[in-house]
Amino acid sequence: MDKTAKIYVAGHRGLVGSAIWRTLESKGYANLVGRTHAELDLIDQAAVNRFFADERPDYVVIVAAKVGGINANNLYRAQFLYENLMIEANLIHAAQVHQVKKLLFLGSSCIYPKLAPQPLKEEALLSGPLEPTNEPYAIAKIAGIRLCDAYQRQYGSNFFSAMPSNLYGPGDNYHPENSHVLPAMIRRFHEAKQQGAPKVVCWGTGSPLREFLYSDDLAEACAFLLENASYADLAFTDESGTVQSHINIGSGTEISIRALAELVREGVGFEGEIEWDTTKPDGTPRKLMDSARLRRLGWAPKTDLKEGIACAYKDFLQRHP
Repeated sequence: MDKTAKIYVAGHRGLVGSAIWRTLESKGYANLVGRTHAELDLIDQAAVNRFFADERPDYVVIVAAKVGGINANNLYRAQFLYENLMIEANLIHAAQVHQVKKLLFLGSSCIYPKLAPQPLKEEALLSGPLEPTNEPYAIAKIAGIRLCDAYQRQYGSNFFSAMPSNLYGPGDNYHPENSHVLPAMIRRFHEAKQQGAPKVVCWGTGSPLREFLYSDDLAEACAFLLENASYADLAFTDESGTVQSHINIGSGTEISIRALAELVREGVGFEGEIEWDTTKPDGTPRKLMDSARLRRLGWAPKTDLKEGIACAYKDFLQRHP
């Protein structure tokens, strides 16, 4: 990509978007464009079309989404489905109308079936039932993937998708009820430490296995794809004969939620006990991504989990003193 190319990062203030923005800036891309929700409502199709007509971005990265942890996904099912469908449809369509050179759509590992063979390969998409608690979000993300494929087939658009594993890092959401598991643990253990509490209660049994990827590593992968990949490079044909282009981005290692809690407790410095509330749901039993296709292209993560948790906790302390 030309260093002067205009790159629109939709969702540039969030965990992933801010990491992508920092990474692109560090690589010398000086013509970055972002809009806050107050400046541009991505659910408003007319507003999105006006923005594209005015700004004429050369490249687009879609990170903007309504996101949350298992509790938020289960409670706000209609919002997660409707808002994410509208955001991605408006952006992808406007990108085609205004002849964007390349578009990268960010999905999620939850697109894969609950009981798909592990590690999760890209070909597993739509091969079985989804995890019920986050089905609306997953369906919306699957629609975005298919939309990129459909626009390529009908219009020749260079639009493709990347599926990151569970993410964490600077700029994360630490909401006490609606955050993902790792930032939720950071906040919970920190507050327990501040209050001198004897224990912290965590959801479920602690047995599910999860893969975590540091946000800046994901940002490096996204920059790598923008600079080096096209739809043709990523396209593959699944068993049904359907051509797809999404690619997994993961760390390649997994950890149990119980072991993660111990790691966060250590990183935060909480000395109390951990109690598991087994009346709460566990979610998908295991979710490890197969990122072999991306590794073969030349990308690999750099940040191990212990180091990443230390960086994330430092960020939490700066934002929540």
